[in-house]
Amino acid sequence: MNLFNRQQALLHLQQEKFDLLIIGGGITGAGIALDAASRGLKTALIEKNDFAYGTSSRSTKLIHGGLRYLKQLEFGLVKEVGSERAILHKLAPHLVVAEKMLLPLKEGRGFGSLLTSFGLKLYDWLAGVKPEDQRIMLVRSATLKHEPLLKPDDVKGGGLYAEYRTDDGRLTLEIMKTAAAHGACVSNYIRATDFSYEGGAVCGVKAADVLTQQTIAISATTVVNAAGPWVDELRVLDKSKKGKQLHLTKGVHIVVDRKKFPVRQAIYFDVPDGRMIFAIPRGRTTYIGTTDTDYHQAIDEVKTTVEDARYLIEAVNDSFPEVNLQLADVESSWAGLRPLIHEEGKSASELSRKDEIFQSPSGLISIAGGKLTGYRKMAERVVDMVISESFDDRNLKSCYTDKISLCNEAFSNVDDVRAYRKAVASNLTPFGLERYADYLVETYGRQTDDILFGLEKFSGDDSNVNLARSELFFTLENEMVQTPLDFFIRRTGMLFFDMPRLKLVMNTILGDFKEYFSWKYEQYKQELAKLEHAIQEAQLMTND
Repeated sequence: MNLFNRQQALLHLQQEKFDLLIIGGGITGAGIALDAASRGLKTALIEKNDFAYGTSSRSTKLIHGGLRYLKQLEFGLVKEVGSERAILHKLAPHLVVAEKMLLPLKEGRGFGSLLTSFGLKLYDWLAGVKPEDQRIMLVRSATLKHEPLLKPDDVKGGGLYAEYRTDDGRLTLEIMKTAAAHGACVSNYIRATDFSYEGGAVCGVKAADVLTQQTIAISATTVVNAAGPWVDELRVLDKSKKGKQLHLTKGVHIVVDRKKFPVRQAIYFDVPDGRMIFAIPRGRTTYIGTTDTDYHQAIDEVKTTVEDARYLIEAVNDSFPEVNLQLADVESSWAGLRPLIHEEGKSASELSRKDEIFQSPSGLISIAGGKLTGYRKMAERVVDMVISESFDDRNLKSCYTDKISLCNEAFSNVDDVRAYRKAVASNLTPFGLERYADYLVETYGRQTDDILFGLEKFSGDDSNVNLARSELFFTLENEMVQTPLDFFIRRTGMLFFDMPRLKLVMNTILGDFKEYFSWKYEQYKQELAKLEHAIQEAQLMTND
């Protein structure tokens, strides 16, 4: 049975009593599912939206070592996430890609050269950075050579240090697929509506299929709440929201054409209010972020406002005055929430990014906080707790997710990725699509072979359209895509990073959806309206 098939998963969810049920299909839930299933627990996971719908597709898309947390003296967190990113790079070298980050030093702002040099050296040591990738301090002229767009009068030097970029939504999805390959039963668009209890102890959930409104009951010995920003909502449902609670902060990113902001490499620069902001080149675009503001509005309706965008634009123009970004230059944007743990008297930027685990009197285990980079260790802590409390008598494996490659036919190293990318570019040349080689390999890894095979079956359309159609059918058959936005946002990233391509292919893709799911005309119109609204929101056309 293919458990990464939604219809089969729905049947399995109702027929089995699971050892562990996870609520939440972000990076934390996916990591717990993989860890638990690989150790031998009968594991299920449900997500009320699409996988990675919330925070896990709306981050800065970096697997970073937490340089900023040195300022908060969180040395343990820096050490943990630093070592974790090396593991992730090994597990998925096509998806977790080495990136040199430039940190310019400015007159009268931030730390001095000596303190920055010491901080970056400490960062390299804590994060276990290889000698060849360790920080290099730059004089003023070398810094401006690396990034000529910087305001020259401000720059007094700089540092180059190691980071890794990723596609957070794809990373979450590949972990989820790997969990399913190890026996986890996972499904998107299943919403937990209530908990089931036996003798006062939680023993499962009552749930609804969001797409069909069918109600189902899922039984489990242990239930873990890994719902990210929605963690406290489930604690309310369990009548156990006491003591510590979430403090939600909003982070916003904007995307512009790289020709408008042609940074030579990723750069991490300070702004007049003392915060730090990233500008990261990706394909034909550069994206900029992030904000860090308290959030008290509807969790399901997080939006980028014009005020958010102006803050980031002004930050760029302050450090890169020749760029002169305007609101009209914003091609796309995204906004997400950080589910942090509330600490009295601390501002949004001062809150710790550490994860914490809560257990209610009913036995419901909730986890919140944490970083994208640290998902694997978070999962290990949760599963260790689950096993020690309920399954200690079983002969279960210890955690070994540091050795489980993500994706089938994993790459052995970066050279392997490079050779495969070259072969993909060669295979795309007859179609005039070789420019998509980097995108396809970083998105799908060796699964690109399936997309190339599908591409050969299409004829008569623009080659760009044919490629998108091949991607669509691959994701429909293999990645539990249920709506056009699943495809355009979390499977391909088109809504964020290639809006021109999205607009070129959207009508054909919607037509393929209509045929694949046998949509009626009214549903087709609804999905078209949702897509058009998402485009308008991303381009700030409805948020002034």
